Amino acid sequence: MFKKSLLLAALASVALAGNIKMDLNAKYGANNFHTIGAVKYAELVKDYSKGSVDITVHAGSALIKGNPLKAVKDGTVAMTDMFIPFTSGGGKVFGISALPFIANSYEDAFKLYQLAKPAYEKTAKKWNQKILYSVTWPASGFYSKKAVTKLSDFTGVKTRTYDKNSAAFINKAGGNAVALPWGEVYSSLRTGLVDSVVTSSASGKDGKFWEVLSNYTKINYAYPLQAVSINLDYWNSLDKAQQDAMLKAAKEIEKAQWEAAKEEDRVALEMLTKNGMKVSEATPELKAQLDKIANELLEDYLDGANSQIKAIFEEYRK
Repeated sequence: MFKKSLLLAALASVALAGNIKMDLNAKYGANNFHTIGAVKYAELVKDYSKGSVDITVHAGSALIKGNPLKAVKDGTVAMTDMFIPFTSGGGKVFGISALPFIANSYEDAFKLYQLAKPAYEKTAKKWNQKILYSVTWPASGFYSKKAVTKLSDFTGVKTRTYDKNSAAFINKAGGNAVALPWGEVYSSLRTGLVDSVVTSSASGKDGKFWEVLSNYTKINYAYPLQAVSINLDYWNSLDKAQQDAMLKAAKEIEKAQWEAAKEEDRVALEMLTKNGMKVSEATPELKAQLDKIANELLEDYLDGANSQIKAIFEEYRK
């Protein structure tokens, strides 16, 4: 309560001055395309607000080491980006974009995002924040030592997964899911703690996976979302012109960043190939087998889901 009072007092003094400065925690390094997008967003906000809203982006999760939802809720930081499926507190809702093989293209992923957006916003509000924009990662694929052409190739693999959905997928496919912080993945591949990873082409590029793995199979597992949110106390301290400036910038950067995700995918795949990794499309046999698992996981996911979540998938399937 005391912490909350201090936050509100500080915001009140800033609002009286007419200008506001905020820090935005960016999870990934300065060269990651999501971080680059956040920097561009800050520049647009400053321009559209005529300099009255000044956002400083801190790369590499410099401001938050724990749960980003809680950090923004408490006002530890005014703004952050977050990997939605992996964010504790988001519940079933935040897992939507990481459900396996629901979206088969960027267009599908964007449609699913639009349908799910009200549910994301409702969850964020419970955590005293507002989601400003969300951007997909390039589609998640499968990094491994050996080529994967059929379901039996998953038997016995030790795979680093990024959420409950991807863990359930690997386990159902016959492998063993391993939960690891991203910072420990490369060393774990080196030591053999894991021998495969479910993640995007972009993450494989950033992690230099060609040094420890040989194959990347484009299974198009999912198109998970990265979102940028702001603490509602900070948001409410802004005047309407400042809020409009932030929303205008958010709409513009979201559109640009969805295109940037496609370009990041293309560049990353080229780099993986250039460095000796074999990049392959999933075989028709493998796709059929994975689709069967995906249907089982979706049924499990929807079992007990609330009416809002069920309605999202009913509309999506039309």
